[in-house]
Amino acid sequence: MPKDFNYRGKTIEELQAMSMDEFIRMLPSRMRRSLKRGLSQEQRIVLEKLRKDDGKPVRTHARDLVIMPEMLGKTIHCYTGKEFKEITINEKMMGHYLGEYAISITPVRHGRPGIGASRSSMYIPLK
Repeated sequence: MPKDFNYRGKTIEELQAMSMDEFIRMLPSRMRRSLKRGLSQEQRIVLEKLRKDDGKPVRTHARDLVIMPEMLGKTIHCYTGKEFKEITINEKMMGHYLGEYAISITPVRHGRPGIGASRSSMYIPLK
């Protein structure tokens, strides 16, 4: 039997019943400070679209949006700088930024130098 999920000692139902101010007090300091300064216009638009609940995923560039209990179970497409990554919000993501789950960098994989890469590559035998 899996253990029920708790966020700082509160169940999901208790978190969803809380007001936004009560939930903000439970967050880590970085997220708490970000939300106390207020939501940007772009973040407000994303939350309004999620509250509409028409079943369609929401597309956004707001990577700095803190994941809140009202977002659980929703699908968000977050922009990485190149494409929109699909993110389905679950309980363990609460209190984190949306951008943490849409990685914007890819690891560099160095191969052999090509022709014209440097002066030394002129002497690499061609196959």
